[in-house]
Amino acid sequence: MSHSSGNELRNAARQALSLLDLTSLNDGDNDATIEALCRRAKTPVGTPAAVCVYPGFVATAKRALSAYGLGDSVNVATVANFPNGDGEVMEVAREVRAAVASGADEVEVVFPYRALMAGNEEQGHDLVDACKSVCAGATLKVILETGELHDPALIRRAGELAIEAGADFLKTSTGKVPVNATLESAEILLSLIRDTAPEVGFKAAGGVRSAEEAQAYLQLATRLMGSDWLTPARFRFGASSLLDDLLVTLGVAIAQDEGDGY
Repeated sequence: MSHSSGNELRNAARQALSLLDLTSLNDGDNDATIEALCRRAKTPVGTPAAVCVYPGFVATAKRALSAYGLGDSVNVATVANFPNGDGEVMEVAREVRAAVASGADEVEVVFPYRALMAGNEEQGHDLVDACKSVCAGATLKVILETGELHDPALIRRAGELAIEAGADFLKTSTGKVPVNATLESAEILLSLIRDTAPEVGFKAAGGVRSAEEAQAYLQLATRLMGSDWLTPARFRFGASSLLDDLLVTLGVAIAQDEGDGY
């Protein structure tokens, strides 16, 4: 790697870290794993934009971030209608309302992508609209599950319906299916946002594991949206394993025992 490209990669890693939603959405999560996740958010080279956890751990994450001095700088995100996307509209809206009441700054709701694939556009629009109505100032991110939609036209249509119904962010994936974020789906959604609603954000989630992969998304977004658009209010990565690679790229030694912090 040349010196200049090394500098470019480090710059991309630093930017990606500031745009990261450090995520733990595992069946085995407990208070201790969420506290460890929040401890990882405190690094010598900056903090991620948010931690993303299951609804039952929002209060745990809030408490832990505050204890680590990150309460004002790192948001807490959570999920609803996750991961299958087939909940009833009012049931999902209740999930979102409860998540916001528990302290979530951001709620990520899975779009009913199977209904859309079956030709039902109304369910997705109604679900996002109902969730938006109970968000009470929290950011609403809509997970489209682009890897399951396959058809570029269907990916774009899902994004259009979500934007029309009030989504603040379009997110590619749950990370729970075989195909998650791809540069191809990212380009479809970023182009849609550019053309119709540049105030809406974009989140690439699932499968972004290295600084080089993150850099490719940053370059794509910069080409389509301009560098000024890439702020935590507009662009995120959702990942569990990306942080360590970003830190290594930035020259930070990773402690073997996560209890040691950095």
